[in-house]
Formats: sequence, structure tokens, C-alpha cells
Amino acid sequence: MTTSVPLTSQSATPQDLTRQELLARVERMKSAQRARSAPSIEERLDDLRKLRSVIVAHKDDIVRALDQDFGGRSHHETLLAEVFASLADIDHTIEQLPHWALVEKRAVGVYFVPATAEVRYQPKGVVGIISPWNYPVFLAFSPLAAALSAGCRALIKPSELTPATSDLIAKVIAEVFPSDRVFVVTGDAKVGEAFSSMPFDHLLFTGSTRVGRLVMRAAAEHLVPVTLELGGKSPTIIHESFSIELAAERIMGSKLLNAGQTCIAPDYVLVHETQRERFIAEAQRVVRKMYPSLEGNGDYTSIINAKHAARLRGYLDDAANKGARIIELNHRREAMSPTRIAPTLVTNVTDEMDLMQEEIFGPILPIVTYDTLDRAIEYVNDRPRPLALYYFDNDAARADAVLDRTVSGGACINECVAHVAQNDLPFGGVGPSGIGAYHGRAGFETFSHCKGVFRQSRINSADFAMRPPYGVKMDVLLKFLTR
Repeated sequence: MTTSVPLTSQSATPQDLTRQELLARVERMKSAQRARSAPSIEERLDDLRKLRSVIVAHKDDIVRALDQDFGGRSHHETLLAEVFASLADIDHTIEQLPHWALVEKRAVGVYFVPATAEVRYQPKGVVGIISPWNYPVFLAFSPLAAALSAGCRALIKPSELTPATSDLIAKVIAEVFPSDRVFVVTGDAKVGEAFSSMPFDHLLFTGSTRVGRLVMRAAAEHLVPVTLELGGKSPTIIHESFSIELAAERIMGSKLLNAGQTCIAPDYVLVHETQRERFIAEAQRVVRKMYPSLEGNGDYTSIINAKHAARLRGYLDDAANKGARIIELNHRREAMSPTRIAPTLVTNVTDEMDLMQEEIFGPILPIVTYDTLDRAIEYVNDRPRPLALYYFDNDAARADAVLDRTVSGGACINECVAHVAQNDLPFGGVGPSGIGAYHGRAGFETFSHCKGVFRQSRINSADFAMRPPYGVKMDVLLKFLTR
């Protein structure tokens, strides 16, 4: 198969590829992978250092590109959640990779002694990475770091909703990697659809549950193993004994990061029925302190585009029409531009409302009340398993009970979102919120094939009794083994 796209170098802003061109590139990368043995640990470390250096060199460009794509993105949040988060992940990987890649000795069954067993980690091969628009830099470079640590080659398809950032990612990658090592494919949803159907050795997708189903269906055609990082409605439970003031500080700070456009943002909060109004008052205080103004405030990020802003306003209209109380936290009563949504609390919510059915992905926080902690846990468990769960309580035994009685991709106690920044923790969902995990060692293992190896010794008991003709010796042995 031939293609007009050069495969020895890559353009800083590669053009959209057809399905045939994509397939040709995947096959050429697979050929390059087969042509040589797995890269050494030092080669992988060198790749990671290259990635790190080019991120640092372009950090100001990253800030500008994201500000352009969002029509107003907090540069502090970009540096923290995109640049620093990527660098911290890479640094952790560089530090730990020599240990992760060691051959692991495993125990053998007592009847096989003195044979030995081990696990060897091999690169899966050529992996595909589909990254989303909400954190397009971190969610492209973090899985790339994991793939490079495992010795894989990678194709990256960033989101078409952040074109300036996608072009920058392509430019950054082209500066340090040959195109048969890492390549960035830009393009619209049709290119993304074709990308997800390629015969990769592994495919990692970050995005919505709806699209995740389509990606998994496309990958199944070639039996491509997938890691799906999805989302869902991450609940937050505040025990009635916990400080409402402190809970509001931490919840609203996490909720409004990137204007709520975070897959692990608190999606709704469960408060004791006696504390709802106090929480509302404290949330108002916190927002007033964090954002003295909203319109034109460089600390407050815009919604990615007009379509998503309209979606969020539609949730509020639907909720209001069905009896919800809408509390806009806009103390100056500023007029908001089309892609700015003020922080908003919603009470008196019901399951029939759109904002209680769909992941919100914006600065809107529904408040649900409960009378007992058991009822709050039941409320969470009656719904699809979330990507994250947050629980506020200083009683460690109660916190452990909540963790034991609920299932979520990850969790924080007395904090929100912070678990994603712990590079030694696996990050991933469960069921509707995702399949598989990465970050740190989990990422290295995701993109590695864990090969189990058995080494027979010179002395082998099977040679004496476990080969036909079996006879009396085998009868005696089996009687002993199955006693």
C-alpha cells in the first residue's frame, strides 16, 4: 500500500489524512516497530526527556493557543493543569521507569520446583491516542509519556474543537520525534472516526461515554484492546459533621477549575437536609472571594464554544421549567458574553431534569439533600458508576465505609480532583465511566504486554511421571495431588 504522505518526516501542521493514508501510516509504523528490538530503557528515558524539554520550551505558546481556542482560558490554570501536570507525570515516569521495567520474579507451584517463573514487559507496539478538548495538552502528553515508557510508537489524534492547540501539539512533536516514532493526525470528527478503526496494538480514548461506545465498537473490528477514559456524574457527599465552610471552599474551587469543564469535577453535591442553605451561602461567599468579577476576569475560563454554552443554558432552562430553583452566583449581576456561564447552583432537582441525566461539564452544581448517610450512599449506588467520588468527613471509619460501599473510578476524602495529580495512583473509570487505567506504573503496564515466562530446570519431575504411558506411578501421583 502506498501513500503520498512522507513517512520519514512530519509537517508542523499535518493535513488531514484519509482512511487509506491513516492505515498506511499505521502499517509503516508497525513495520518500523518490527524491524528492531524494543528500545532500551535509556532510549525511552531519552524520549521522555525530549518530550519534557519541548513542553518547557513551548509553555508560553501553549498558554496562547489554549487562550485562543477557549476564547479566554486562565493562563494560571493552563500552566498548572496542562504544563505542570504533564511535566510532573513525565518526571515521575523518568524516575521510576528503570524499576518498572525490571524482569519480575514470580513464585512457581511447589510441584514444579526448582523451575522458575518471571514476568517480562514488552512494548505492545503502535498505539493510538485520542485526546479531548478540555485539557488537550495534558491528555495528549500524559498517555504519550506512558506509551514511550513502555517502548511503543504512537499516533495522536487531538480534538478538532481546539485547532490552535492541536496544530501546536503537532509542531511540538515534530520538533523532537521522527514521524515513524510519534505522529499527530489533525482533522475533524470523520478523521477521528477513521482513526478509531485503525488496527492499533492498543487504543486510548479520552472523551464522553457516548463517543466511547462508538470508539469501542470500531476498535472491536480488529480486536484492538482499549483504554476508555470517560466521565459521568461524579458525586460529592458532605457529612453533616464536617465544616460546611471548608467543604464549600474545596468543592467550589475544584468545580470551577476550567469553568467546570473537567471530567472529574464534582457533578452534584449531597448535603444533609438541614445544611442546604448554609452550603448555598458559603458557596456564594467562596465564589465572591475567588472571582470578584466574572466578565473579563482572566482567572475565569470561558466555555469552549457557543454550542456547549447553549447546551448548559438549555440544562438550566429545562431545570427551571420543571420546578428547580436556579441560584446564579453573579454578585455584580454582570451581563455575560455568549461563551461565559456564571457559576450556578441548582436546588429542588429531580431525576427527570436533563442536568441530572447528563454529565454537566460546566460551572453548574446541583444540590441534592439527604436525611441519613445510608440514603446518600443509596442515591449514589442507584446511578451509573462514576469516574470519581468525593466524601467530606473527619471520621476515618465512616470514610472507609463509604469507600467500601460505593464503586467509582477514583476517590478523594476531604478534597476533590486531587487524586488525578498523584502520579503513583492509577487513573481510570469503571463501567460507564471507563475501562482500564493509566498514569504512572499503571500507564506503563497499560501499553506493555506482560509476558509470563516459565523456565524449566534440568531436574524435571514431569519427565519421570507425567508423560504417557501413565501407569501406576501416575495413579499414585494423581491420588496425592487430588487428595
